Amino acid sequence: MTTKSVKQPEEAPQGDRLQKILAQAGIASRRKAEQIILDGRVQVNGNVIKELGTRHDISKDHIRVDGKLLHGREQQRYYMLNKPRGYVTTLDDPEKRPTVMELMTKQKGPHGDHVRLYPVGRLDYLSEGLLLMTNDGELANSLSKAAAGVEKTYLVKISGQPPASGLDQIRRGIMIDRGRLNEVRSGRRDRVITAPAKLELVRGGDNPWYELTLTEGRNRQLRKMFEEIGHHVEKIRRIGYGALRLDVPPGEFRELTPGEVTALGRAAKGQKVVPKKKTPEFAQLKTPAKPKSSRPRRTFVGKSTAPRRRPV
Repeated sequence: MTTKSVKQPEEAPQGDRLQKILAQAGIASRRKAEQIILDGRVQVNGNVIKELGTRHDISKDHIRVDGKLLHGREQQRYYMLNKPRGYVTTLDDPEKRPTVMELMTKQKGPHGDHVRLYPVGRLDYLSEGLLLMTNDGELANSLSKAAAGVEKTYLVKISGQPPASGLDQIRRGIMIDRGRLNEVRSGRRDRVITAPAKLELVRGGDNPWYELTLTEGRNRQLRKMFEEIGHHVEKIRRIGYGALRLDVPPGEFRELTPGEVTALGRAAKGQKVVPKKKTPEFAQLKTPAKPKSSRPRRTFVGKSTAPRRRPV
């Protein structure tokens, strides 16, 4: 009688993937951490690692990024920032324009270092409104994935009055270019159709305002959508992200509550989240002030009690 050898199960690889360790340490989002590894900026126990997917244990291995030793998982921070126009959504800018990091006060980490925050998604230079800032690379990566379908709500001011047919196109999904607006179109080869969007008029007039909710975040998507129906976007303000609603003044920020962080985690997993029913002041479109009258102000003089003189 022969006995069959039983194949022993292979041991599961130990530790976490290197890009995950970098993201948890607050170095960058998962996607950007992968590029940092490929660029040869990471050393493990003195050896440069340029391969994705290698596993390590930060409690045992000495991991350095740009020569700086990691001290394990950093305390995770989450902030809502009201980005004004005229700031770039990057950590630094080669053109020396103001960055959103200049709006954030310095936050101390557990080892005396400043917490390295980075934005979740982007708002372009001329756009304003709600921007998430965090050092949680895992959550930032999950929220940025199109598959999550996290709702982002904007107030958009348009030049001219779009036709109803054009607005219906935007609601159903409209074909736009993938590249930047200033790039020359190469026929209709590099085009993509947007996901359906929620769109409603907030204020009419020659330059109306619309509230628009998207579940994706393509490069300059809002501007391209309205350009396709022949209208220029004058202003963009993001007022909602998942269950969050903008509730801080321009240029200021606040830390998210544990409940808000939990809601973001649910949204990142594709679960439905419901925003607060009451819209905060900074997420509303303010009523324009009435113009002052150009007519001269009338002065009312009280009746004189002095006796009138009789004519001589």
